[in-house]
Amino acid sequence: MATILLGIFILISLIILGFYFAFFSFVNEKPSAPSNLNSPVSVIVCAKNEAENLKTFLPSILEQDYPDFEVIIINDASMDDTLEVIEDFQALDGRVKSVNVQNNEAFWANKKYALTLGIKKAKNPYLIFTDADCAPQSKNWIRYMSGQFQGKKSIVLGYGGYFKDTRSFLNKLVRFETLLTAIQYFSYAKLGNPYMGVGRNLAYTSQQFYAQKGFANHLHLRSGDDDLFVNEAATKENTALCYHPEASTRSIPKKNFKTWLHQKRRHVSVAGHYKRKDKFLLTLFYSARFFFWILFFLLLVLQFHWQITLIVAAVVLITQAIIYTKAAKQFEETDVVWFFPFLEVILIFTQFSIFIANSISKPKHWK
Repeated sequence: MATILLGIFILISLIILGFYFAFFSFVNEKPSAPSNLNSPVSVIVCAKNEAENLKTFLPSILEQDYPDFEVIIINDASMDDTLEVIEDFQALDGRVKSVNVQNNEAFWANKKYALTLGIKKAKNPYLIFTDADCAPQSKNWIRYMSGQFQGKKSIVLGYGGYFKDTRSFLNKLVRFETLLTAIQYFSYAKLGNPYMGVGRNLAYTSQQFYAQKGFANHLHLRSGDDDLFVNEAATKENTALCYHPEASTRSIPKKNFKTWLHQKRRHVSVAGHYKRKDKFLLTLFYSARFFFWILFFLLLVLQFHWQITLIVAAVVLITQAIIYTKAAKQFEETDVVWFFPFLEVILIFTQFSIFIANSISKPKHWK
């Protein structure tokens, strides 16, 4: 039995190495310089009860070094002063446009409905999306993102990170999970299989949106306005990547495990609607890492060829460390790399518990 377990452990390790060697195609490439196309752009922000965040972060969008853009702020049936804050910004800056969404029985608390109204309001063909609690990390954010709309490219995947809190362990876990997710979706897209993007930093053309009939195929799902849209519409030919540090955004992470777990449950539930090949690859990747750690500890306890077990594990961990270090430098998340084995174990078993929880009950969606 121990021999069989060791053989399975080695096979799983080879599967993991296969994934991480594939990730080299992305982490070894340097980001491109910004374009000087300067095409008219509409930045779209959906806000639900985000009055304070708009006051804090909207100026960083309005201060962008770009000659021709408007900002569409969608008030999605907020209960706070969001609408009043938007109107105050409108009075100060003519580039700010508002869409006021009222709840209705058919689309109650549906972010996709609100986004659709915002997209219809936009006057420009190039759309960049972010959240109300997000801040571009440079004044060239729009320039980098919009500059990717060249040739047949109609979808641009960007990096949406989180603000750092060096005193918080949860903050490191959240940012490590975000880093790992970015490595995956950028790498898969680089290899010709774009499968998701994040609404904190995403762009596509209005033509692509209407050609896809918007969110019609998954409008009944409350989440997935970003990743499900990309999973359905993105191809090797129409998708561009934008991962320069100046093209990233950062937002406020969850402050406690309960709210973070609820957020992750929503994301996992949406992933179940991805294309079959994408679900297979994601399931294989996470399952392999889960059983890697289970078998690693089990073989050490059994002390069966423990030297081989340690050597195989060392090869896997060193390969992961190289990938994480390169990606972390790219996305300015280097402080999480030092803890990655510990963070990975916690993340894997957390995800396993989320799968179990989602199989029992469905999580709630959009605020």
